[in-house]
Amino acid sequence: MSDARKPNSADLTRWGRHHAESLQSAGLEWIPAAAPLQADREPGERDTSPGASTGSSLFEGLIQPPQVSHGSSPVPSVEERRHALEVLAQRVAGCTRCAELAATRTQTVFGVGKIDTELCFIGEAPGADEDATGEPFVGAAGQLLNRIITACGLKREEVYICNIIKCRPPGNRLPQIHEAANCREYLEKQLELIRPKFICALGACAAQNLLDTKAPIGRLRGQFHTYRGIPVHCTYHPAYLLRSPDKKKDVWEDMKKLLHQMGRPIK
Repeated sequence: MSDARKPNSADLTRWGRHHAESLQSAGLEWIPAAAPLQADREPGERDTSPGASTGSSLFEGLIQPPQVSHGSSPVPSVEERRHALEVLAQRVAGCTRCAELAATRTQTVFGVGKIDTELCFIGEAPGADEDATGEPFVGAAGQLLNRIITACGLKREEVYICNIIKCRPPGNRLPQIHEAANCREYLEKQLELIRPKFICALGACAAQNLLDTKAPIGRLRGQFHTYRGIPVHCTYHPAYLLRSPDKKKDVWEDMKKLLHQMGRPIK
């Protein structure tokens, strides 16, 4: 029988930290905290050895979900996030990842609205009016979206509005797979900084790209999905409603379900 010393909590913590650092160097940003590990000791006895964990897990604090750190504040303030959004918008404005879009756009269309909003609307791509003004949903479909927002008891300036991609596809065609993939980083960072409590995906293109699914909008609508812990409700795009006004009643049913989930009175 070996008389080697059994590892205590300090050993396990040190080994765990080394393992965590190796995972981070390999590109892993975070892992869930492990269940508490107990060193051999009498019931009720507290481990007071140097470096022993005092939290609920020996690995607690080694790798946590990524947070942007600014100075002594672990969580960025609204002003810090607003500034970060401006920096991101400037980066998007100079983006040339999609050669065709960069060559044909007038300008990029980043997004508008409130940080820490209760609700974020995501469409597929800017159209001609949006390309001209630099603001999403300002054309005919945007005017209909404004009426939907008002019917929900909200104001446009109280929500956040953006698109899956930030450039107008030529001829208002649907975004191609590689274009959505090229813009994905921007969208994810945008949502991370906005921190909406709920998301409403407008149309099949927005819903499928956001949720990484090929399911048709008819199957996606009417139920809640999740994007990084944020509830997502899907409905038809306002542009589709302009062509198929009989679907407006379906959109209103979708919005009532969303309002109910948000805890807002349905008017």
